[in-house]
Amino acid sequence: MAFLSDLETPSVSKRLNRSLGHFLNSVVTARKLALGYDTRIARMDALNAKTDEELAELGLQRTDIARHVFRDLYHF
Repeated sequence: MAFLSDLETPSVSKRLNRSLGHFLNSVVTARKLALGYDTRIARMDALNAKTDEELAELGLQRTDIARHVFRDLYHF
């Protein structure tokens, strides 16, 4: 007696397409992260350019700039 199955083993082209899709998704994710860091570094530079008095008005100390800019990514 023979049994038929609805399960189909993925062909080589389907597996290749899936793998390529995962790779491209990783590249896009890495690019988004890189762009986010560029924006954060620019924000750090802008805050570092301020005087201590201007930072105090913002409620910051110079030593807290990195913590402030990256506060949503790292738990200090």
